[in-house]
Amino acid sequence: MTSVGTPPAFRRFNPAARRATAGALVSSLVGALLALVPAAPATAAETLLSQGRPATASSAEGTAFAASAAVDGNLTGTRWASQWSDNQWLQVDLGQTTAISRVVLTWEAAYGKAYNIQLSDNGNDWRTVKSVTAGDGGTDDITVSGTGRYVRLQGITRATGYGYSLWEFQVYGGTGDTPQLPGGGDLGPNVHVIDPSTPDIQGKLDAVFKQQESAQFGTGRHAFLFKPGTYNNLNAQIGFYTQIAGLGLKPDDTLINGDITVDAGWFNGNATQNFWRGAENLAVNPVNGTNRWAVSQASSFRRMHVKGGLNLAPNGYGWASGGYIADSKIDGQIGNYSQQQWYTRDSAIGGWSNSVWNQVFSGVEGAPANSFPEPRYTTLATTPVSREKPFLYLDGNEYKVFAPAKRTGARGTTWASGTPQGQSIPLSRFYVVKPGATAATINQALAQGLHLLFTPGVYHVDRTIEINRPDTIVLGLGLATIIPDNGVTALRVADVDGVRLAGFLIDAGTVNSPTLLEVGPQNASADHSANPTTVQDVYIRIGGAGAGKATTSMVVNSDDTIIDHTWVWRADHGDGVGWETNRADYGVRVNGDDVLATGLFVEHFNKYDVEWYGERGRTIFFQNEKAYDAPNQAAIQNGTTKGYAAYRVDDSVNTHEGWGMGSYCYYNVDPTIRQDHGFKAPVKPGVKFHSLLTVSLGGNGHFEHVINDTGAPTQGTETVPSTVVSYP
Repeated sequence: MTSVGTPPAFRRFNPAARRATAGALVSSLVGALLALVPAAPATAAETLLSQGRPATASSAEGTAFAASAAVDGNLTGTRWASQWSDNQWLQVDLGQTTAISRVVLTWEAAYGKAYNIQLSDNGNDWRTVKSVTAGDGGTDDITVSGTGRYVRLQGITRATGYGYSLWEFQVYGGTGDTPQLPGGGDLGPNVHVIDPSTPDIQGKLDAVFKQQESAQFGTGRHAFLFKPGTYNNLNAQIGFYTQIAGLGLKPDDTLINGDITVDAGWFNGNATQNFWRGAENLAVNPVNGTNRWAVSQASSFRRMHVKGGLNLAPNGYGWASGGYIADSKIDGQIGNYSQQQWYTRDSAIGGWSNSVWNQVFSGVEGAPANSFPEPRYTTLATTPVSREKPFLYLDGNEYKVFAPAKRTGARGTTWASGTPQGQSIPLSRFYVVKPGATAATINQALAQGLHLLFTPGVYHVDRTIEINRPDTIVLGLGLATIIPDNGVTALRVADVDGVRLAGFLIDAGTVNSPTLLEVGPQNASADHSANPTTVQDVYIRIGGAGAGKATTSMVVNSDDTIIDHTWVWRADHGDGVGWETNRADYGVRVNGDDVLATGLFVEHFNKYDVEWYGERGRTIFFQNEKAYDAPNQAAIQNGTTKGYAAYRVDDSVNTHEGWGMGSYCYYNVDPTIRQDHGFKAPVKPGVKFHSLLTVSLGGNGHFEHVINDTGAPTQGTETVPSTVVSYP
């Protein structure tokens, strides 16, 4: 619909705002009387409840004028418009029954002359709380009183020949006894803020490392944040659930003349269990010219500048099981050595040595040429779409979170040419979550319009954390961990633009959850290509720290979502581990279209590790191990198929592509188990795979094929991959 003229002048439909002022004598008398009355306690400010919530309407003039456009916070850019008839409605679901104090209607030129504001607890039975019979367009600010989960504008009579058209439909509540939650504040006891004058920095690092070196399933959580400056003669050894990061806007703002070290002395030189840690936003000048970072899954190396080489193997070159580098510059060579698999994205490196099974590069300056299957390098010149993880930094003395901009066809770092592109958000707009916070409090903060910064700790939630507002940031420090109680979903995102989830662990509770993380509701359909949701360094665990269960760990329903480094893991060791003890049938299920995964680690699920139903999905790097603990062949029988594929693309999908993908089996309970294939996909021209492999670890079980009926079987006990260069 085109505009029908200039909107009427701004008006407020609020009788209280239009009362005539009293005379000076009356004012004086009232003032004197009020002075005799004790002051009432301050009440909380109102909260905007409707933004980003699910909205529906009786009709829409077209797809560009959907109901959701009236609750997206875009005051003059998007709008809902109905069909051209009188009796039309628009309603919003607030998610729970709450007190309503105001409704603000920002009309486009096609406004309502007569309409009702209605409330409902169930979406079916409505009660009118305000009737307007002489609306005049512009902005109507309407005071109401009542409670409800659903709020509806019920149009009765139009003012123009067009439909009803609203830029925004805003519902406010929250007045009364519930105080507003503050934004900002201190970062809690487990965030160690360091500056060059801090005494005994090495001692502080060593004390935490002593606690965390072998605390694989412990409850300690720590973040070391270094203010911009130069630090000399440090060796920061990084243990479990420990994050080290600089507080500059660029890595070179914070220089450590020393090392940031991960080794495997605690595990006899075996680095395959060096999980859950990270280094970010620092420059490192290694003492001997090479920094050691011997990690495995769920360990990120982001926005780092290593002024020398990087060794990815433990001392003694023992086993290591893969990791992730992004937005980093390594001046010297990266020594891969014993690393089984690795993914490097949008970086610059001085070179790379060795390949074991699966080394993948996208958008990396200096990466080795694509040469799979020997050496086993899979190299893409660019990354199709990327947006770096948000991070905390200091602007002068003020903490802010920087949210980097989206890039397409990315190559190299975001900071090579100076200040990166993106948005800075002051910490005052974040609710700083500290141990002891409840889900109700966290959701209240979100309803107020605050972002979330989880400080290091373990958080039990008895209800789902609901992310309903576009562009919300949920950022964890020090591997903050969320545990859902009573079988709830830990975190759910609405079908809105630009949500950023980053830097936390979801640990399944003892009561089975149907899902642990949901991105978008079922049948989500909004286009988020301009501003996608990102899931970065978000890890999911079922078992290990204790018995936990979940049917499906991560479900992605929203289109255009980017999954950028995740480890979704059904535990194969630790406490609460067993075929039925930590039952988890499915790892990641993708229903949304145009979803991109960069760095997808998913392991040990009872059935499918990854299932993909959305169109035009892409995965760059996939690492998987099938469940070790299958008791026998019958336990994994899938109809007439032996075993469940690690990565399955549904037969309904017409377009899909994957690069650098591996699945391994280690059926140590019953080594006679046979798996038909690691990958299952429809045979269609638009479904393509590059650089696939399957591996039998020591001959404990075997794959018959790599993908569908293609690829040679794994054989013997020598752990030699079976490869497929391209499919079909």
